[in-house]
Amino acid sequence: MHMNTYSEATTSQLPIPPTMDEDLENNTEVCDGNNAMTPMVRKKSELVVVANNNSRLQMLRNFMTNLQEVFFGTKLVVLFPAVPLAVVANFYSFGRPWIFAFSLLGLAPLAERVSFLTEQIAYFTGPTVGGLLNATCGNATEMIIALLALHQNKVHVVKLSLLGSILSNLLLVLGSSLLCGGLANLKREQRYDRKQADVNSLLLLLGLLCHLLPLLFKYALGGGDHSIATSTLQLSRASSVVMLLAYAAYIFFQLKTHRKLFDAQEVDDDEEKAVIGFWSAFTWLVGMTLVISLLSEYVVGTIEAASDSWGISVSFISIILLPIVGNAAEHAGSIIFAYKNKLDISLGVAMGSATQISMFVVPLSVVVAWIMGIRMDLDFSLLETGCLAFTIIITAFTLQDGTSHYMKGVILTLCYIVIGACFFVLKTPLIGQSPKASFGVKPSFEAITT
Repeated sequence: MHMNTYSEATTSQLPIPPTMDEDLENNTEVCDGNNAMTPMVRKKSELVVVANNNSRLQMLRNFMTNLQEVFFGTKLVVLFPAVPLAVVANFYSFGRPWIFAFSLLGLAPLAERVSFLTEQIAYFTGPTVGGLLNATCGNATEMIIALLALHQNKVHVVKLSLLGSILSNLLLVLGSSLLCGGLANLKREQRYDRKQADVNSLLLLLGLLCHLLPLLFKYALGGGDHSIATSTLQLSRASSVVMLLAYAAYIFFQLKTHRKLFDAQEVDDDEEKAVIGFWSAFTWLVGMTLVISLLSEYVVGTIEAASDSWGISVSFISIILLPIVGNAAEHAGSIIFAYKNKLDISLGVAMGSATQISMFVVPLSVVVAWIMGIRMDLDFSLLETGCLAFTIIITAFTLQDGTSHYMKGVILTLCYIVIGACFFVLKTPLIGQSPKASFGVKPSFEAITT
């Protein structure tokens, strides 16, 4: 009896093993739990895949949007095929005039799109910095052509193309803007802030003085022997350093001390927004600058061949054709703003670009040539310097009263046409071989051909 009681007590304390039915139920629950976890893991992986696909689609969508805005957002899109045609013509060694023609046509839409991209960047950098960036990148074509021409020791092309850019901005771009703006606003008085125009006029007059002094210095000493040429070169380099210092002071004046004076030209329009992002615009800007460099190299390398083939002087091509292509962006933008009766912006674009060429790009070219061991001075010869002086003086007189009408635009545009006709009919040697003349010394015109 004691044995039975002990065995029952012991049996009651031991755990009862599960039955077969209970094992089946437990296994079913475990399986159900595993099946419940599997869809959760699958859903997470599917979300990651969907997110990656969405991000790729978004990147592709953004790229297509940027492509459409950059390439098809301009009426000059019809000229974009000239870019690959120029590359193909150079690769297969077509005629050099064809390479020059395709390169020149391809530069026009690229220059306009560079201006568009800098405007997009300006929405993120602020109006004043954006305007300065726009003026700088708007002159990218001229600067690249000048540096490549210096690399090939074609100093005459550098001088003529930069001179032509100043003339084009002050007479053609500004003149056509005042003309179109006056015709579009016949019943409205067009006014602008004289302060900004006065600052640019003073800088242009300083640049004109720096161009005149080497010319007058050479004429005053009566010839072009080696010692006089060396003195003229030294004077030009010293003047170039002064011009760069003046331009640096102008930048400080524009961005720091008198920023409000230049902010007045900006557009206060809430509807205008950036259509592409900052980094997208920057990437496209770098890419187009590289393409401009390639086409500019083609232009510089084939300009003499095109001149001989077409029967047009290098002077006319450099002073008239190249600046018209390079200033396509400024020309279009300035006319549009003048049409909207926003003359402060038109003046800022045209005169700001001319000031930057005169006070920054020209002296910078002299300094770079100095570093490269190339003898480039500020003597642009008598005819070219005279045209520059006349252009700056008539522009300053035109803008002295703070008002505008279409007649002012007519006068400036006709002045540009007359200067263009002058260089079209002029058949002279290159600047380095130009006839020497001096005051008190009988000039020789034997080198001039008819």
